[in-house]
Amino acid sequence: MTAPKKKRTRLRWIMYLFLFMVACVLTGSLIRSLKSPIERKPTNTSDREWAERSYGYAPHPDDYHDAVIQVYAARTRGNKKALAVHTWIATKRNGASEYIISQIFGWRLSRRGTALDREPGVPDRAWARNEPALLLDLRGVDVEQLIDKVEVAIIAYPWKNEYTVWPGPNSNTFLAWIGLQVPELKLDLPATAIGKDWRPISRTFGKSPSGTGVQFSLYGLLGITAGFEEGIEINIAGLSIELDFKDLALELPGIGRVW
Repeated sequence: MTAPKKKRTRLRWIMYLFLFMVACVLTGSLIRSLKSPIERKPTNTSDREWAERSYGYAPHPDDYHDAVIQVYAARTRGNKKALAVHTWIATKRNGASEYIISQIFGWRLSRRGTALDREPGVPDRAWARNEPALLLDLRGVDVEQLIDKVEVAIIAYPWKNEYTVWPGPNSNTFLAWIGLQVPELKLDLPATAIGKDWRPISRTFGKSPSGTGVQFSLYGLLGITAGFEEGIEINIAGLSIELDFKDLALELPGIGRVW
């Protein structure tokens, strides 16, 4: 096969893969339109705000006194929800009366000079009217030490004064940063967390977001990740296909986890 033919063949396969990813996005939108909403089951009904917002994934501070770290994802606003999720992290220290929710908002940057938002609230509430999915749930007295490390990572987040919806840095870049700085979390973000693979050009190669593998990512637009938590992941234009050997799962763009 001549060199021009080989080049055309490679480009053809890349185009096939991209079209497959687009088909996955459209299929995911159809599946979500047919699914019934998840029923909220708050763990505490005496707290009015908690009863009205909680989906039942987080223990109420009055009922659980040890430390908690939880990470959530929910579909984004508008047409973007066909492609991506928004992620956030919630922490509660031993004996604390409330959770602190940390996340990145693009609109906050223009109004307050920073995209980083930290405030008390119900951690497992809906985001943009979309139900949350629990990605990480750590509980116990010893989790307090991890919260210290998470706090340091949040404060040190280097792109809190930048925000780009695609390919990043965005809310998912923020969670990927925390996972990288605190590998004890073993944080495995879903394939639909577009922006998690964003890296500045100066850091094209490095550890994977979970800290358990390696990643090559060209500005979040083209890359590959291999890690114990992530498995093997291919990223094209921010859309990812992931084969998770640890959990024996396949994740597709737009759809998320297939099994």
